[in-house]
Amino acid sequence: MADSIDIRELNERIERQSAFVTNLVTGMNQVIVGQKHLIESLLIGLLSDGHVLLEGVPGLAKTKAIKTLSKLVDSKFSRIQFTPDLLPADVIGTMIYSQKEEAFQVEKGPVFANFVLADEINRAPAKVQSALLEAMQERQVTIGKHTFELPSPFLVLATQNPIEQEGTYPLPEAQVDRFMLKVIIDYPRLEEEKLIIRQQINGEEQNVRPVMTTQEIIEARRVVKQVYIDEKIEQYIADVVFSTRYPEKYGLKEIKDYIEIGGSPRASINLALAARAYAFIKRRGYVIPEDVRAVAHDVLRHRIGLTYEAEANNVTSDEIVNNVLNKVEVP
Repeated sequence: MADSIDIRELNERIERQSAFVTNLVTGMNQVIVGQKHLIESLLIGLLSDGHVLLEGVPGLAKTKAIKTLSKLVDSKFSRIQFTPDLLPADVIGTMIYSQKEEAFQVEKGPVFANFVLADEINRAPAKVQSALLEAMQERQVTIGKHTFELPSPFLVLATQNPIEQEGTYPLPEAQVDRFMLKVIIDYPRLEEEKLIIRQQINGEEQNVRPVMTTQEIIEARRVVKQVYIDEKIEQYIADVVFSTRYPEKYGLKEIKDYIEIGGSPRASINLALAARAYAFIKRRGYVIPEDVRAVAHDVLRHRIGLTYEAEANNVTSDEIVNNVLNKVEVP
């Protein structure tokens, strides 16, 4: 009985403290038409301290959504346009000789910001992409002999074009794994498209004002950590990830030959963190299996390595995640 009272009290507290989510969503909806899943994914990344990779063809408001979110939080924003001739120094910074001081000084790059928009990240070669690796994982940057802490919160929000497009370089596996979510953005619905046309031809430019500070984001993350995850949910998360490694143990023999690499422990951690943030967005103080299922595709799709056989049969990682979610027993 004490447990149920605790949960009820926690639920009420989370509901009170998650009110700001409405302000963020309202602000996003002023600028972005539709794309509910995109907005939710950006909020999950923001509340879980996880980087987000958005994939879709050009023109689907990926960049616009990220810029709008950064305007809603009173923070430092920088944009890096990735191109084939970009150098690592263009991202993290470099040492510059000062004649006045007669010494080398550090010139910090655009990565020193709260929100870093890495636009078309797969247009730059691996050397540049790897320059982001230390920043994303360690939250620090080394320039010459000096190591600098990055500001908090620090979030890399990257966009990429579908791999089949001209002039794209696939991201290294180690870097892809550092993105908490990989979100596939689709075309808007017909009604939404009409609304977009109307807004653009009328020149209705919405002015977005900050509704939160970076300190409030840090506070919100502390609150998100209080969302309760039951042992049964933890077991469910572990089963979902393990079934991508050992499908035959979960009665999924048919997908065994399609999986080269299963989800890493980082997949399990991020599945739990994303489910908790999703519960918080839904104003709930505890995680239910539906929260895990809601975020599973975005957390797992870029962490499952496919075999040549899968590619030959046009089997996607999303289909594998569907099979897993349909088969693994829900608590």
